[in-house]
Amino acid sequence: MKLYYAPGACSLATHILLREAGLPFDLEKVDIRGKTTEHGEDWMTINPKGYVPALRLDDGDVVTENVVLHGYVADQKPEAKLAPAHGTKARLKQDELAVFISTEIHKGYSPLFNPAITDDARKAAIDRLKGRYTLVEKLLSDGRTYLTGDQFTTVDAYLFTVTNWSNSLKVDLSGFPNVMALQKRIAARPAVQASMVAEGLIKAA
Repeated sequence: MKLYYAPGACSLATHILLREAGLPFDLEKVDIRGKTTEHGEDWMTINPKGYVPALRLDDGDVVTENVVLHGYVADQKPEAKLAPAHGTKARLKQDELAVFISTEIHKGYSPLFNPAITDDARKAAIDRLKGRYTLVEKLLSDGRTYLTGDQFTTVDAYLFTVTNWSNSLKVDLSGFPNVMALQKRIAARPAVQASMVAEGLIKAA
């Protein structure tokens, strides 16, 4: 498999999950603005949607969309326990969380990447995000280690990735101590460290 990624973008979640699952894969960095990859491939031919992540499967097919890729990776290595079995209540609840992160938190950050955003629009976007984080904070208030319990899963990788944007976008999440503690736990995982080093986000220890 080959993962097409941009450093620190939402593709980081799939990158983390591939390492957590111990699956073999290659990395190909994408220049989103230049619409090309580091090895000169035409990005818009690979993924006409124009954004990462994209995963080229071993048969050559290309699959996109975060939640879909996360589930696919988890299903390739069930013993890694990145997602419960399909058809179970646990999988239903995890899928619910995945869509919530995608539509309410991931997309909630989108306006903040616009350098032309007004102060009022920025405040409104941050207020909406904090409303969503309030729900996550409450979920974590029972002392669970990860979002669904004691097991690291796909949704943890996804939440970690998008929440990490709060640093560069100057979104103050200090009012959410459980969320911040979760971020630190996830950041310390070897697969997460390796993924971030490979993307040039942090230096190797």
